[in-house]
Amino acid sequence: MPREKQTAVKYYVGVDVGSASVRAALVDAFGTVVAHAEQPIQIWEPQPDHYEQSSADIWAACCSVTKEVVRGVDASQIRGLGFDATCSLVVVDKQFQPLAVNCEGQNHRNVIMWMDHRAASQVERINATQHRVLNYIGGAMSVEMQPPKLLWIKENLPESWEKVGYFFDLPDFLSWKATGVTARSLCTVVCKWTYTSDRGWDDSFWKMIGLEDLVKDKYEKIGSRVLSPGEAVGEGLTPEAAKDLGLPEGIAVAASLIDAHAGGLGVIGADVKGHNLPCENQPITSRVAMICGTSSCHMGVSESPIFVPGVWGPYFSAMVPGLWLNEGGQSATGKLIDHVVRGHVAFPELEAKAAASAHSIYTYLNSHLDLIKKSLPVGFLTVDLHVWPDFHGNRSPLTDLTLKGMVVGLTLSRGLDELALIYLATIQAIALGTRHILEAMQAAGHDITTLFLCGGLSKNPLFVQMHADITGKPVVLSKEVESVLVGAAILGACASGDFASIQEAMARMGKVGRVVQPNHEHKRFYDKKYKVFLKLVEHQREYRSIMNS
Repeated sequence: MPREKQTAVKYYVGVDVGSASVRAALVDAFGTVVAHAEQPIQIWEPQPDHYEQSSADIWAACCSVTKEVVRGVDASQIRGLGFDATCSLVVVDKQFQPLAVNCEGQNHRNVIMWMDHRAASQVERINATQHRVLNYIGGAMSVEMQPPKLLWIKENLPESWEKVGYFFDLPDFLSWKATGVTARSLCTVVCKWTYTSDRGWDDSFWKMIGLEDLVKDKYEKIGSRVLSPGEAVGEGLTPEAAKDLGLPEGIAVAASLIDAHAGGLGVIGADVKGHNLPCENQPITSRVAMICGTSSCHMGVSESPIFVPGVWGPYFSAMVPGLWLNEGGQSATGKLIDHVVRGHVAFPELEAKAAASAHSIYTYLNSHLDLIKKSLPVGFLTVDLHVWPDFHGNRSPLTDLTLKGMVVGLTLSRGLDELALIYLATIQAIALGTRHILEAMQAAGHDITTLFLCGGLSKNPLFVQMHADITGKPVVLSKEVESVLVGAAILGACASGDFASIQEAMARMGKVGRVVQPNHEHKRFYDKKYKVFLKLVEHQREYRSIMNS
């Protein structure tokens, strides 16, 4: 018999609500994912640019995946729970029951998704005010933020507007379901609602845009109490939520994060010693975390506020406490690749051949590109094929939701080779868009040397290599592929009191897996591709001007 009892392993649960699924992970104190589960959630698209979900469906999925990852684990070892989610808008009445966000009156569809662009005219009017709060979101509000959506509801669904009890960002809705406390996270209200950490809510903004009703009740509907991410919420997990989730009553629940910010938390603070990276022995401000899934976000931090035209922020303490955050983004990346590939006439052939080889369609496409490249580097296959990737508008750095996608260099060919080439050109266009964002950030004062990638697209080696080659910067991939879930678990770990700070938890739980270096011999080719890339948007604006004259 050992003389000393072995210290019990401490676990934290991270729950991540993405666009199309909910995932949960059981994570230990060293950032290792011990168990993982995933469940799809429903999306309704009743008309173009309208995307809706159900908060009941989302919560049910959260409960299902959480029960799965903690099955068989000693409840006393589970110390904390953290949530992250897309920045979608949840609407409930005064009794916290779902309220319709649609003209059909379907109350169960009470979530306007982040990627919903129905409020285009509302955001145009908001930006025309040139109110001072816009300075903290890159100079212009995005249609993906909450104020234009609130205004759309008031103007188009007056019955729902009158019945509203609370508007939640989805991450805050989840912490409320778990604790019964309506406090909001500093991350959500600063990044998506115009709250500032020094001044709080600005009455004049809400009155100017026609939402003065929110001011009257001291912002009770959108958040009168704000907590820092990772701060413990209320008394922890309620008995009802504990039963739903299969977790012990009273365990610590953290103030939440938006999903991209959780991904940033999971990767950006990793210890890089011994990997020969330019950010070694440099402050965390030399790093950008890129969270790439359905869309992509580019998260850079700074010690003092940096105002980057077309890039959201600066937001104080919205991701890493004590640091200012700038957030660039692309509204459709994984969704765009999927759209281009599945919409091609050769997709059935690709699907059949990938299935026959027991590979995913993207693994098969990557292999097919290696077959057709001959003596050329793979990336050089697109010398005559160029894509502008804003099929769903431009979030950063042009902040123009009216921009459309472009493809230059099409032929009459319809086979698998052509599908592989348009797939490659689309990935390159996304990487060129990242370069465009990074250059805007660097021109404003950021000093960026290294990219840290996570999210579903980071599993694609072609996507990763193109980002290294086109930006000219090394790419760090985390040891745990599910970095967003690790970030959510870091929140739970901080709320439990097991770590003194978010920074301490980030350094302990974030781990470097692999480093992908850029091929500097390809720099001249990609510099030329980038010049063409910038010409594409010039031409789009030029022909639009001609047609509108």
